[in-house]
Amino acid sequence: MSGTDHELKTVFVKTYGCQMNVYDSERMTDALATSGYAAVDSPESADLILLNTCHIREKAAEKVYSEIGRLRRIKEEAAESGRAVVIGIAGCVAQAEGEEIVRRAPVVDLVVGPQSYQRLPELVARAAHGRVVETEFAVAEKFAALDRPAASRPGRHAAFLTVQEGCDKFCAFCVVPYTRGAESSRPIASIAAEARRLAAEGVREVTLLGQNVNAFHGEGPDGDAWTLGRLLFHLAEIPGLDRLRYTTSHPRDMDDTLIAAHRDLDALMPYLHLPVQSGSDRVLAAMNRKHTRDDYLRIIDKVRDARAGMAIAGDFIVGFPGEEEADFEDTLRIVDEVGYASAFSFKYSPRPGTPAAGRDQVPEPVMAERLARLQERIAAAQAAFNASRVGMTAEVLFERPGRHAGQIVGRSPWLSPVQVSADAALIGSIARVALTDVGSNSLFGRVVGKAGADRPVVEATA
Repeated sequence: MSGTDHELKTVFVKTYGCQMNVYDSERMTDALATSGYAAVDSPESADLILLNTCHIREKAAEKVYSEIGRLRRIKEEAAESGRAVVIGIAGCVAQAEGEEIVRRAPVVDLVVGPQSYQRLPELVARAAHGRVVETEFAVAEKFAALDRPAASRPGRHAAFLTVQEGCDKFCAFCVVPYTRGAESSRPIASIAAEARRLAAEGVREVTLLGQNVNAFHGEGPDGDAWTLGRLLFHLAEIPGLDRLRYTTSHPRDMDDTLIAAHRDLDALMPYLHLPVQSGSDRVLAAMNRKHTRDDYLRIIDKVRDARAGMAIAGDFIVGFPGEEEADFEDTLRIVDEVGYASAFSFKYSPRPGTPAAGRDQVPEPVMAERLARLQERIAAAQAAFNASRVGMTAEVLFERPGRHAGQIVGRSPWLSPVQVSADAALIGSIARVALTDVGSNSLFGRVVGKAGADRPVVEATA
């Protein structure tokens, strides 16, 4: 790239996939800001274009190659006008297919795995003189980089905070252990320092992130490994940090301390995203989930016994190799038994290198038909849950203006959007809202007062 380090340069980051990637993209931008890069909203105006990729969903890699084809034209047009553009591929596709990207896409200058974004300024500088592939695991180095203050982002009221990376579970369908590595956790002091910085910027709600976040075992100030539950109790003491969440969890790691946090911490929102993937014990065993249907349902019962009114979210895969109609019927039944407030559902797609990829696949038309039935059942459960909220009063964190004049939109304790007619001055604050109606995805209500430490987050309307 031409010019000196002091010239203003621009970067465009496109993010695919999970909330972890959203968080990583923000920190990529922060890291690059230290070497003079300003973020822009379009690839056409960027000197550096980064695709932060996800390898979980169907045909993820092919979508990246398709996008690279469009970026090649942007790079060629820039070169015709005498401007050099660097193209980089980051994230999990980069980690899984780094050498293949180099072979198939000569236009790509930089391939960087998800553990190395803190080294982006150095890697980008090297890429200006030759192609760079950096996919070595260095989670401890990444966590150490998170100790450095990030760029201030005024105006946001909810934020993500990475506390854990990787997974040791090796589910038969999943690439995460291969692209993100073994489970590793940030130290408590590092997490608390970042949480305090966020609170000082006006962030009221923090969501703790990890591929398997409830496997958290970060080193505490006492030298012991702390659980996620213990971390939540610690973070709840930070002034100004009013709401806590965490995602994504594994049923095998829902320990008693974490369930006690749901019981005892008003700041911990009554929402749990706990993927089950299938309602069939036979399929769960084939997936290597190492829990049964009954194990999962017992956990849900324990959480609901600890805190009334919990919203449960889930993940489902339909058409896993060997899934029969009876197995799928078991999945439909567990949707009814749990009464999910929301759920993500996908057709199985083989990920290269995973154990299930080489097994006999369920035909595509069968998967599509099952997915449609499952999503219909999930939609009914979600509608029933939202309808059950009408008549309650809940604390809502207002985040942005609505689509209509005089309307603002906030986030309920159960993560659902809440729309009210109220002054935009409420944005950034938490207010009590009487929930009066429900739409297809949102709740509607009216503001009835300020939030108060002496009041419950949710209560029935008298």
